[in-house]
Amino acid sequence: MKLHNILFLSMLSVMASCGSGGGDGDGGGTEPNAVALVYPLNNSECETGEPVSSTRSRITFEWNAADNADSYSVYVKNLQTQAVLQYPAGAATTLDIELNRATPYSWYVVSKKEGVSQTGTSEKWKFYNAGEPVNSYVPFPADVVTPPMSATVSGLSVTLAWDSGDVDDNISGYDVYFGTAASPSTLLTSTTTTQVTNVTVTAATTYYWKVVTHDADGNSSTSPVFQFKTN
Repeated sequence: MKLHNILFLSMLSVMASCGSGGGDGDGGGTEPNAVALVYPLNNSECETGEPVSSTRSRITFEWNAADNADSYSVYVKNLQTQAVLQYPAGAATTLDIELNRATPYSWYVVSKKEGVSQTGTSEKWKFYNAGEPVNSYVPFPADVVTPPMSATVSGLSVTLAWDSGDVDDNISGYDVYFGTAASPSTLLTSTTTTQVTNVTVTAATTYYWKVVTHDADGNSSTSPVFQFKTN
């Protein structure tokens, strides 16, 4: 009798393991990968857009398909105004977007899969949407690297670091403004590197900072105001 029971339980176990209750066996729960961006190229002047007026042109954005993704959204940021717009692309891997001419932008793509909450986010690329021909271009506004935006840091000193770029590749230096005012106006330092080390801070204080990027042609751009706290 015991042998009969053991055989019966074993059969139930085998039947359960062979069932279709694997849940993710069809890949339905697999999160989408990030796409690889193709065009507009990073840190480039976009010259191939189709002008639609003296101030606007139409750019064809392009990226490679991502594994496990069935739709995409393109996010484009105006680096002068810091405004970000989302453009749904459906399942396509190209999308025409009308933008201001003579304006710097950044962009990235988020890949999605129906029924899956996770998404994939591509690298963020910058480009300059060309206007009428010019001899030089304004540098891209600096992006914060560290401390991350709204971070809380420890210690009595911090390193301020940022990322920048220029179509002409002729950045000559940076002015870093730092302080406890929400619109920092005190010049901390002028430097040719993209970081400032050993900046003295006080505990339990909120600090604000920004970077003005200069190039060899006399052009400049100002970053957004970055902020962090000390504990």
